[in-house]
Amino acid sequence: MSITVFVTGGTFDKEYNEISGELYFKDTHIREILELGRAHLEVKIKKLMLVDSLNMTDKDRGFILRECTSAKDKKIVITHGTDTMTETAKFLARGNLKKTIVLTGAMIPYKFGSSDGLFNLGSAFAFAQVLPKGVFVAMNGRFFNWDKVVKNKISGKFEEHIL
Repeated sequence: MSITVFVTGGTFDKEYNEISGELYFKDTHIREILELGRAHLEVKIKKLMLVDSLNMTDKDRGFILRECTSAKDKKIVITHGTDTMTETAKFLARGNLKKTIVLTGAMIPYKFGSSDGLFNLGSAFAFAQVLPKGVFVAMNGRFFNWDKVVKNKISGKFEEHIL
């Protein structure tokens, strides 16, 4: 079984400019993280975009959906910014694909050295292998159905939310 990873940006892949103090994108760190974690999975990585999720548009989400639709793999992990991850999950769920799609991200950039992204990415890969078809969010060691999760902007954690 192979897993396709679609990179869209978010804090996960941000770099820090020590002079200006700004966060910016240079490239994705997914391959490096997989090597560091000694992952023994067949993984295909495709960088779709590097954007802050607050700047992500429905046009971007449509592009992600088209990529998910055309992917040969039935298991997909998407790295995404946490601020609008649930919006993208909802958008993808409307596509009603017969695939397992797991979105994940980080609150702290990988390059900071103490990122939660490593754990979240590992969890996303594990969940993608065992969850049924559908769209899910994997954060903080948990998975959530796309329609039952919110980001608590006070605690910075993802929580189950039943409508």
